[in-house]
Amino acid sequence: MSTLTAETTTNVPEFRRILGVEFFGGSAQEAIARMRHGGLLVVPAAPALKDLATNADYRESLLNADLAITDSAYMVLIWNLIAGDRLRRLSGLEYLRELLLERDIRTPGNTLWIMASPKSAKLNLAWLASQGIEVPEENIYMAPMYGKQIDDPVLIGKLTRLRPHHVVVTVGGGTQERLGLYMKRNLDYLPAIHCIGAAIAFLSGDQVHIPVFADKFYLGWLYRCISEPKRYAPRYWEARKLFGLMIKYRSELPPLKA
Repeated sequence: MSTLTAETTTNVPEFRRILGVEFFGGSAQEAIARMRHGGLLVVPAAPALKDLATNADYRESLLNADLAITDSAYMVLIWNLIAGDRLRRLSGLEYLRELLLERDIRTPGNTLWIMASPKSAKLNLAWLASQGIEVPEENIYMAPMYGKQIDDPVLIGKLTRLRPHHVVVTVGGGTQERLGLYMKRNLDYLPAIHCIGAAIAFLSGDQVHIPVFADKFYLGWLYRCISEPKRYAPRYWEARKLFGLMIKYRSELPPLKA
C-alpha cells in the first residue's frame, strides 16, 4: 500500500491542460526556477480567461507562453470540481513575493520594470525601495496606451540596449500577456518576462492591500470589489461565463468565434 501511495504522489502531473492552455501546478519556487533561463510567464485571471474563445490575440499569448500559473481561484475551483483533481492555486501575488526574494532580481540594473502609469510607478518604486530594491531610472519604462495591435519599438530598443535579465510587466490583464508575447517575438535575446499585473499594486498601496491569508483563501477578488465596487464588481460578475466554458470544453481549446 505504501509503495502505491509513493508512486501515485510521484506521478502527479506538473501541468494540467485547461481550455487548451498548459497550466503549471507547482510551487512559486519551482516556477521561478523554470524561469531562470528566460521565457514568458503569464498569470491569467478569470475575467480575461472567459474571453479565450473570442479574443484571438489574448488566446495566442497564452498558448505561446512558456509558463502559465494558476492565479485564478475561480478556474482552480471549477477544475477541481469537474475533474476530481487537487490542482494547487499559485497566485500572481504569491509568485511575486517569492520572486522579489531572488538576489538576481534585486540587483540594480538586472530588471526592467514596465509601469502602468506615473502614479503607479511612484507608489511601486517607493515600496520596492522600502524592501531594499533600488531601481535605476533607466530601468523604468512607462507603458503607453496600447491598442488592439501592440507595436512598441521604443521599448524593444531600450531592452536591446540594456539587456536586463528580467522584465516585470505591471500593466492590466489582457494587455500584459499580449505585450509579453510581443517582446518575446521581437527581442534578439530572451529575458525572463514576468507578467504579474496588479500583484505589486496590492503591496505598494496602488490598489487595496490584500493580506497573505486573504490571498491564500481565495478572497482577493472580494477585497477588490469592496474597495472599488463600481470598477470590480461588474468585472468579476462577467467572469461567471468561465464556468460554462469550462463545463463544455474542459481540457480542450474552445473554437475561436468570429
